[in-house]
Amino acid sequence: MAKRKSRKKKKSTKKRILKILLKSIIYFVVISVVWVMLYRFVNPPITWLMVQRNLQSIENTKPPVARKWIKYEDLSENLKRAVIASEDARFIQHAGFDKKAIREAFKKNQAGGSLRGGSTISQQTAKNVFLWPQRSWVRKGLEAWFTILIEALWGKKRILEVYLNVIEMGPNLYGAESATQYYFNKSAKSLTKRQAALIAAVLPNPLRWSPAKPTKYISNRAYRIVRYMPHSAIPE
Repeated sequence: MAKRKSRKKKKSTKKRILKILLKSIIYFVVISVVWVMLYRFVNPPITWLMVQRNLQSIENTKPPVARKWIKYEDLSENLKRAVIASEDARFIQHAGFDKKAIREAFKKNQAGGSLRGGSTISQQTAKNVFLWPQRSWVRKGLEAWFTILIEALWGKKRILEVYLNVIEMGPNLYGAESATQYYFNKSAKSLTKRQAALIAAVLPNPLRWSPAKPTKYISNRAYRIVRYMPHSAIPE
């Protein structure tokens, strides 16, 4: 009798755990879909990285630069093309994940040297808007999920608009408008090809490099970006 009771208890415990897991998964899916749908129409007010950097700014007594949202139609076409040429050449073609870039990054990482990522603009947007900065397998899994959602529910125009308005572009600088006002004293609406390419060139490490004071490496990188910009298809 005692054995039967313990078996029944174990079964009921397993059922309860499974029910909790199933409910948690359903809640997560529903909440994440609603969250993504909301940001299709409402501009994300802040990101985890902004919160982290703002806390660091308080400690360092460096206030964050004011951020102004620029609509997709008002953003410089030069900047759109420069960022795609630099960060994600197949942005228009892929569905959120660039398999070719992932394979190339994997091969180079296997060969040794500095680690390279295969993240697309869609993946970077998902990470910046919905997730925390630190790397982990859990975060990568969530990043993939949110990438699928924004590709399905936002479309390319909205993804690129959000990306260019939330991405870190320098110390306490987020989004194209604050960066271009700070570096070039002008609006993100009127960037030249060279200026747009310089901004795109520093994106891999905007805390280390500056578009206003480009190193030889950044200048050469910007030159290559300008060359590829005419071939960069942008969402219409």
